[in-house]
Amino acid sequence: MINQLKRRRGAVAAAGAVVLVASLAGLGPGASVASSHREAPLIASDPAADNTDLYAFVSPDRPGYVTMIANWIPFEEPDGGPNFYPFATDAAYRINVDSDGDAKPDAVFRWTFKNVDKRGNNTFLYNNGPVTSFDDENLLFKQTYTLESSFNGEPFKTRISDAPVAPSRIGAASMPDYSKLRDQASVQLKGGWKLFAGQADDPFFLDLRVFDLLYGGDLSETGTDTLAGYNVNTIAIQVPFKDVALGGDAKRNPVIGVWSTTERSKFRVSDGPSRGDRVQVSRLGNPLVNEVVVPAGLKDAFNSISPDKDAGIPAVVKRVTDPELPKLIEKIYGVKAPATPRNDLVEIFLTGITTKANGPIKADLNSQLNNADVKASKFRPSEMLRLNLSVPVTGDPERLGVLAGDLQGFPNGRRLTDDAVDIAVQAVEGAAQTGKLVDALAAGDKVDANDNAFGDTFPYVALPNQGAVNAGRGTGAAPAPKTSVGADNGTDTGGAAVEEGSSGSSGSGTGSGSGSGSEQAPDLEPASANGMLSNGSAVIFGVGSLGALLTMLAVWWLMRRRKRAAASTTYPNEPTIRF
Repeated sequence: MINQLKRRRGAVAAAGAVVLVASLAGLGPGASVASSHREAPLIASDPAADNTDLYAFVSPDRPGYVTMIANWIPFEEPDGGPNFYPFATDAAYRINVDSDGDAKPDAVFRWTFKNVDKRGNNTFLYNNGPVTSFDDENLLFKQTYTLESSFNGEPFKTRISDAPVAPSRIGAASMPDYSKLRDQASVQLKGGWKLFAGQADDPFFLDLRVFDLLYGGDLSETGTDTLAGYNVNTIAIQVPFKDVALGGDAKRNPVIGVWSTTERSKFRVSDGPSRGDRVQVSRLGNPLVNEVVVPAGLKDAFNSISPDKDAGIPAVVKRVTDPELPKLIEKIYGVKAPATPRNDLVEIFLTGITTKANGPIKADLNSQLNNADVKASKFRPSEMLRLNLSVPVTGDPERLGVLAGDLQGFPNGRRLTDDAVDIAVQAVEGAAQTGKLVDALAAGDKVDANDNAFGDTFPYVALPNQGAVNAGRGTGAAPAPKTSVGADNGTDTGGAAVEEGSSGSSGSGTGSGSGSGSEQAPDLEPASANGMLSNGSAVIFGVGSLGALLTMLAVWWLMRRRKRAAASTTYPNEPTIRF
């Protein structure tokens, strides 16, 4: 009898262990293998890792320096308290630069964040009074970051630690002078680097009703900036050309390729530590690629792979040479799709614009193949945002960039004021190779500028909005002009940088990496699929956990009834068993 009861007790304990494991699996976050405003299924459930936009441009107010800006966390409603929008503390945020064209990073800038939380069990408030500085005792929750960099594959070196993050903008009563908080979060290192991390107005402007049969099927659904009033979390860095150019020589090697990524630990447990090596869960180079070029079935995988794998995936390459969007435009609006294969789009997205690839665009603009010291045999087509650092800053920027004759604009890098959607639509309709805009689509989405003016000094992005989006309130900054404006125009929201006592020199310029030989097409299974549960699996495990829990409770109830019945029965030489 004792052995039977012991076995029974062991079974109950085992059932409890199963319930515990299943509950952790069901209640924990789903897989985060997946950049640009919720464009892929898995990353849509992990906004803190969702890289929304990437910008890279020659600094208009600081000759010889390049600015790179990456944004995360789409659709931040300003009133979204009480937790608002911190960076993830279990993720690494990266900006990567390829200078030799092998599709591997030659310079990596990596940010990690930590919380400074004084609330404990005392309050739910983000702040308990007006906040006038980053060190204000009324600011109960804030973040700091560490920036590390690596050049030419060398070990990462810490550039600054405990740097301030501009907090979420709560409102006028809580933060009466938010521009001061922005200034305190704009720091300058001794080597000349400028850094910023914190909340900002979402600089991307477009009418997202493009997904409703391409603006309603008759271009009637245009003219509304869907992202007006929303914020994002911004990371910005400004470095000398020599720190990112091949061999440190931007005159001989002016072209760089840039992409941003987010990495998370392979295993994540709800309310517990993350474990395992980091894996890439988000990736962004050119705008809208993963939204309207890559098909749904490949979006999560695309976010998990590095650029050097792109050319080895025929399904991805085909979506560039035979894109879906022109066919949809032809069906809906009767504008004939350009003939395939679309080698002009190969230049824009995969190689950069150059005559050395024998493409249809007869210009040498922004391919690493144009760098004097690049070895052509090691060049690998890949999706990234390419920028020619030698193109001078224009005094009269055009919102349509290269298509309007402004060689400093997208797709040669990307400025904050470049109209990415209208440029992309014209490009897929063949405007880059014909040199002519498609008249039927010339008006685009009729959202030609951001709702808030950009600054004319680093970090350039507008102050974050305050007040509810549906109330129509904004940053308080002057609205952006409706005509074309450059990243060097608008209201200065950056303020003076703060000198930080940290090593800011980056060492020598970047060098060439190893070449790529023959290789098999990579596995399209998302990088962390084996270490994390899909959303569907999480639901199944959650339901299973509930069923297991009910089963265990039923067993416990039956055991208690048996125990009560046994109380009136005498079993010689058997002790009482208590559960």
